[in-house]
Amino acid sequence: MSVLNDLAQAMASGKIETIDLTAPLRPSTPVLVLPEPFGQTATFQLEEISRYDDRGPAWYWNNIKTGEHTGTHLDAPNHWITGRDGDDVSQLPLTRLVAPAAVIDVSAQAQDDPDFLLEVDHIKAWEAEHGPLPAGGWLLLRTGWDARSGSQDEFLNTDATGPHTPGVSVQCATWLAEEAPITGLGVETVGTDAGSAHSFEPPFPCHAFLLGAGKYGLTQLQNLERLPATGALVIAAPLPIVGGSGSPARVLAMVER
Repeated sequence: MSVLNDLAQAMASGKIETIDLTAPLRPSTPVLVLPEPFGQTATFQLEEISRYDDRGPAWYWNNIKTGEHTGTHLDAPNHWITGRDGDDVSQLPLTRLVAPAAVIDVSAQAQDDPDFLLEVDHIKAWEAEHGPLPAGGWLLLRTGWDARSGSQDEFLNTDATGPHTPGVSVQCATWLAEEAPITGLGVETVGTDAGSAHSFEPPFPCHAFLLGAGKYGLTQLQNLERLPATGALVIAAPLPIVGGSGSPARVLAMVER
């Protein structure tokens, strides 16, 4: 118990800061839009049941409607065909949802080029400065894209050729799935793949390779600029939806100050 007591005291004293990496859920929260004829995810909606009225004089509550992959959310392995026999979101081991994080900051590159792609060489350069990626940890890709999250149009950044958002190259996605010791990849964009990944070979390589390897995705994260390159502990808490392919999640980071 002394370890937990020390943790509680450090949090109370401010020696450990808890940072919310979660985007607020509201009807205007950006969602992925797929071309026809593919099905579409629901935006977040509240349906009032009662609000201190004749439907319930002393209580206020709502039904909610949302997609599994709306807002800040976790992708489980069974979200993609390559992981179809893998865990659903209710089966994810809790020990993999609380893990150290490595933060790679490519926000300057993404500001200059919205189609910027992370390559293995970028990770190797980061490791040369900060040490190896944490075993069983999260790789969080900071692009600054959360600054656009107030607008569906700015967040998806779509023109006649499709969406333009930063992400990960095919080679890098393969390396993250097969060689990197990480439990998953976290991003600030609407999905773990780049906006142009529909045209990659194979399409959507982060989904195909990482989920196929039993790893996870975290998307639409915020406040990554408040995290150090190493040393943060991430807590990802999706709903345990039985049979679910993912879930909106509250994602927190604990940082020693």
